[in-house]
Amino acid sequence: MFNISAMTYIRLTLNNLSGSLPPSIGHILPNLETLNVAHNHLTGVIPDSISNMTKLVILELSLNHFTGSIPRSLGSLNVLETLDVGSNQLTTGYPQEMSIISSLVNCESLRVMILAHNPIKGILPRTIANFSNSLKKFITSTCELEGSIPPEIGNLTGLTDLDLSSNYLTGQFPLAFEGLSNLEALDLQNNGILGSLPPYLCNFRSLTLLNLTENKFSGQLPDCFGNMTSLRKLYLSSNRLNSTMPAGLGNLKDLLYLDVHSNALGGYLPQEIGNLKAAISIDLSGNKFSGNIPTTVGNLQNLINFSLAHNEIQGSIPEIARKMVNLESLDLSQNNLTGEIPASLVSLLQLKHFNVSFNHLHGKIPANGSFLNFTIESFMFNEALCGGPPQLRFPPCPNNSPKASRTKKFPRVAYILLPIAFTVFTVIIIVSVLIMTRRGNRNRAQTNPLPPSTHERIPYYDLVHATNDFGESNLIASGSYGSVYKGVLRDGSILAIKVFNLQVEGAFKSFDAECEVLRNIRHRNLVKVISSCSNHDFRALVLEHMPNGSLERWLYSHNYFLDFLQRLNIMIDVATALDYLHHGYSSSIVHCDLKPSNVLLDQNLTGHVGDFGIAKLLSGGESKAITNTLATIGYIAPEYGSEGKVSRGCDVYSFGILLMETFSRKKPTDEMFTEDCALKDWVRHLLQNPELDLVDHNLVTPPDENSITIVQCIFKVMGMAVTCTVESPEERIDIKDALNELRNIKVQFLSK
Repeated sequence: MFNISAMTYIRLTLNNLSGSLPPSIGHILPNLETLNVAHNHLTGVIPDSISNMTKLVILELSLNHFTGSIPRSLGSLNVLETLDVGSNQLTTGYPQEMSIISSLVNCESLRVMILAHNPIKGILPRTIANFSNSLKKFITSTCELEGSIPPEIGNLTGLTDLDLSSNYLTGQFPLAFEGLSNLEALDLQNNGILGSLPPYLCNFRSLTLLNLTENKFSGQLPDCFGNMTSLRKLYLSSNRLNSTMPAGLGNLKDLLYLDVHSNALGGYLPQEIGNLKAAISIDLSGNKFSGNIPTTVGNLQNLINFSLAHNEIQGSIPEIARKMVNLESLDLSQNNLTGEIPASLVSLLQLKHFNVSFNHLHGKIPANGSFLNFTIESFMFNEALCGGPPQLRFPPCPNNSPKASRTKKFPRVAYILLPIAFTVFTVIIIVSVLIMTRRGNRNRAQTNPLPPSTHERIPYYDLVHATNDFGESNLIASGSYGSVYKGVLRDGSILAIKVFNLQVEGAFKSFDAECEVLRNIRHRNLVKVISSCSNHDFRALVLEHMPNGSLERWLYSHNYFLDFLQRLNIMIDVATALDYLHHGYSSSIVHCDLKPSNVLLDQNLTGHVGDFGIAKLLSGGESKAITNTLATIGYIAPEYGSEGKVSRGCDVYSFGILLMETFSRKKPTDEMFTEDCALKDWVRHLLQNPELDLVDHNLVTPPDENSITIVQCIFKVMGMAVTCTVESPEERIDIKDALNELRNIKVQFLSK
């Protein structure tokens, strides 16, 4: 094929081609105008001879495995309009600056330049100012760029699409950006850019996408943002914005996505939010919004996802919400809502996720429609909810009908008989208590529920029968302080029974610690405790059964396999659980023993954190505590192992090790690791010059079209894991930031 010198057009995209491009391709195909081999498995370097194709207009080499540097000789292609080398392993050749940009300024016809997802490194050079105004798209996301954005970029007045996301850029928002008034998409997410949002952004009347997520922007959200009426997507989450929500945003009648979660925005939500009638997703969670939910939200009839979680919203859930007929997810958890759940919400037939936990709601839970599919996690920690579908097992609501509440006149004899009946009843109660106490002295274990549970109490001998007398055939796992058995009750219910070995020193303390922690917490990503069972020579916890066992089994057994997305989802589940333990309860809870065997998987492979035997409750304003109890070697933070200092940073450290192990399938106790080179050191070293040894080969074998994306995402996960395991606990990132980063990586993976 490469001998057809008259060839002008080659397009071989989306195949499984391997091998490399011929070094002399530019000499034997001098008339080529289009060379497109994107999305294959090609390797080797980009031939320097391509510069001989003086008629080349389109060069697309993206989504392959090309290595080496991008040839500077490409700058001689005077009629080149599109250069796309994204998603390879290309470098610039000169780490101090992106020299390829300097060499391409002579391509006067260049309209599209895509270098994204390559480990180019370096800084953006000031020579970027020399590009022709014909340049429309400049995409350098995930290129490991550093430093600040040069002000000369403002000279590219023809730009319509600028993407510098997921780099290490710092500094202020360049004032020179004001000259980029033709921008239609501006993506700077996941950098370290700081300062206030410049008002001149409001002059970008053609802008459809503005993504500034995961930076350090602070101050006000400009009211003039409402002037950008072309906006379709506005992402400002995970910054430090601290103003009120501008009423002017209501002018964005064509806005589809609004995401400002994880900031410090406060005040009342403006009534004008109801003007965003085209919106399909609004996320206002993780802020300080107060006041009532505006009744105008009922106008948002196209909305699919709506979240006000983790705010200070008051008042009741408006009845008007029933008009949001396309709603699939409604999250109002962790606010100060009062009143009842409107029965009219059953008309939301598309509703799949609903959460009003951690509020002050009372009254009847609707018992039909979508509410038939919700679990108890959607309603827990409220004042006095009742009724609802049977699977929730809430107590029935009191009958307040007029007929039931009608008082009756008692005959006079009732005033004589009632005191006598009350006395007899009291005597019966006292005798019953004495009998039960005597039975307790015969070493018969009594079952004591932990938190208020929807299950009935389970007698000791039912546990014996359910576990076949705690036989080996029912043994699920063994640990330092006891064993876990699978139990099948007489009604067919399957539970897990954790029996503590009281001969082991510390077992009593471990049991008490789990009871102390678990009686106060409830979360969908924590293992549920049904009840406890104890006397002086027996201690057991009755737990929710996890049919898919532990993460450790799935990582190291040849009979089980988790793909990349499943592992990422499980890590997000674990981070969500830790975020709740650290920030979602009145006192911070430190798990202290996070490892794969303590991450359990339900029937849907959802991750649940279990085993709180050495957990620590940091009461009051405590940020640290001291302990003599050590966790598992390999997962312990340095300050915990050497000095017994416990803080939330200890869990973050263990989580970082867990991330590394999950995606590399290397245990921190593997014999390949030594005191001088632990798992975290090995990962840090391989990240400096990214190698596939870092990745569990099962995730990319056999290679497919997603392999490149998977590897890139794993490198990002590993980079974040390194920040979790730095030596100083004060310098480790917060678990909330780690959770946000994992969610961003998931979005990146799914968008490919």
